[in-house]
Amino acid sequence: MVTEGPTGAEFLSLLHAAMRAVRCEADAQMGEEAVAPGQMRMLRALARAGGSTRPGELAEMLGVSPRSVTSKVDAAERAGDVVRRPDPSDRRATLVELTTRGRDTLERLGRLRASGAGGLLEHLSVDEQRHLVALLQKVVGDDRRC
Repeated sequence: MVTEGPTGAEFLSLLHAAMRAVRCEADAQMGEEAVAPGQMRMLRALARAGGSTRPGELAEMLGVSPRSVTSKVDAAERAGDVVRRPDPSDRRATLVELTTRGRDTLERLGRLRASGAGGLLEHLSVDEQRHLVALLQKVVGDDRRC
């Protein structure tokens, strides 16, 4: 008798549930300083871009509309994670720049998420943890385009 493996939808559902659990753990530890997933993506994109970029470029990097980036930048600016500065090469344009607080937020949340993920792994034996990580590495492969 041939049994079928899990579907792609089941795999995705479990991956999303695992990431939600990690985010929830980190958010609980951060309390009122918790950062929405979309905000985190934007802060990480700014960090990858060297800490400063135009909003339109940021929208393109994130695959979202410029309007969506504007609201994310507004919220991050209120939190002190980014500042807007005039673009020295074009007076009409604005740059969004990651602040020291924004870098600290990224670092702190990264540590908390890693800690939360570690807590989830504690449900498994050490051998199961190694096996899970090996299987995920096999799924991801060597060609990590994103």
